Amino acid sequence: AVDEFVKSGMKIGVGSGSTVVYAVERLKQKTDKGELKDVVCVPTSFQSTILLKEAGLMTGDPTEYPELEVAIDGADEVDMKMNCIKGGGACQLQEKIVAACAKKFVVIADYRKEAKTLGEKWKKGVPIEVVPMAYKLLSIKCENFGGKPVLRMAKNKAGPVVTDNGNFVIDCDFGLIEDPVSLNTKLQLIPGVVEVGLFCGMAIKAFFGQKDGSVTTRVASSS
Repeated sequence: AVDEFVKSGMKIGVGSGSTVVYAVERLKQKTDKGELKDVVCVPTSFQSTILLKEAGLMTGDPTEYPELEVAIDGADEVDMKMNCIKGGGACQLQEKIVAACAKKFVVIADYRKEAKTLGEKWKKGVPIEVVPMAYKLLSIKCENFGGKPVLRMAKNKAGPVVTDNGNFVIDCDFGLIEDPVSLNTKLQLIPGVVEVGLFCGMAIKAFFGQKDGSVTTRVASSS
């Protein structure tokens, strides 16, 4: 993905998650070799900010660079129409902002994230960032939509996960999601919802690392 989409002088978005580590490594390799110069990386989370700084790469934020050439990010699941579930790392707000800043949004993931329909392989639900005072309201609305909402709890602190923006995350299992665009719209309209981890019609290409070390790709339909 880095080799195909990133050129010298570009302003790029760099996402969060386990697969993005490899993208940052490749950016560093090409920069150290002099193959890439003057690339500014806009991170989507505290995690990716630290990764980029440790790699010695130049960073910025969306207020400085609201227009990016490309954003490269992971995904929790990608369907045949290139719709994605994202937010397993609770960074979906920043990830969607950076993806929206980019002319091209590219996904990198492993073979376990490749699906025909959203909800087929990712069983933890759609991550929804919500202001704390509205999480009960959101849970009730999700149940009305046929979902099974769960407040995401922290593993190394008492209480719920708190996002980089000071909000909570509801993970809601809707089963197989045949119409993610419609579901995204309904969830976005609930008061208190900050962002929904459904990325519809945004990704143009996905790279999937396979068990044997090979890489397969999937591209968005032009229709």
